[in-house]
Amino acid sequence: MTSIRRRILRPAQTPQATDSRISAITRRRREELAKNRAALRRWLTRLKRAANTVTALHRRIGRLEATLAGGG
Repeated sequence: MTSIRRRILRPAQTPQATDSRISAITRRRREELAKNRAALRRWLTRLKRAANTVTALHRRIGRLEATLAGGG
């Protein structure tokens, strides 16, 4: 047996309520974006520092291994 499709009726919203809600959502998203950008900047600083340390250690190890392999 087929059933009748039901329609969901929602009350009409006033434009002011919608505009204020949209502006609040936009404001929250901008705040979240600023917070995430600041966090990314901090992490990139740490990542660069770590990458530089790894590169320096890799060079140092290479030089030590070459010195030891050369009999020096």
